[in-house]
Amino acid sequence: MSAAHSLGDAGAAAALEGRNVRTGMLLFIVTEVMLFAALFAAYFYLRGASAAWPPSPAAHRPELGLVTANTAILVTSSITLQLAHQGGRAWRRWLGATIALGAAFLAIQAYEFSGNTFSIADGVFGSTFYALTGFHGMHVAIGLLLLGVMLRRAQRGYVRPASASFAAASYYWHFVDVVWLFLFATVYVL
Repeated sequence: MSAAHSLGDAGAAAALEGRNVRTGMLLFIVTEVMLFAALFAAYFYLRGASAAWPPSPAAHRPELGLVTANTAILVTSSITLQLAHQGGRAWRRWLGATIALGAAFLAIQAYEFSGNTFSIADGVFGSTFYALTGFHGMHVAIGLLLLGVMLRRAQRGYVRPASASFAAASYYWHFVDVVWLFLFATVYVL
């Protein structure tokens, strides 16, 4: 067997592994879409079955100003991640900026939760609000963990912007952002 043939086999194996990593993440995201679809279906069912929304006068939806700013932060994090994914000399800084923006989003969400006039125990509005936003927050935290691992691996030279693992982490982060846009429109605006 020649060295060129071995290198060709190694290249083909690496390409297959990369395709498998990307496909695996996309299949995982499909399962997450189903989870959020079920949560949204429950929200819309309960909202449609209620005479008023929120049903309790004590439960008021949070003000839009802070949540709109937080939405802008999360959307910006998708832009910075896309800039990191494109490569270039500053790609690690863009990845770090994405992580910082995601952490800011979670901190603002925690602040919002602490100021809400209702809790998860306050009927269907409270339970559906915190189920949807809480599950999303958990997904943001998981995304931050994935991106943090990518940044650490990038600092050690183990990952590049074109790598399959970085692409998979990017898919997940963009998915989390898209879910938030639906959540923002559904829970806060409508």
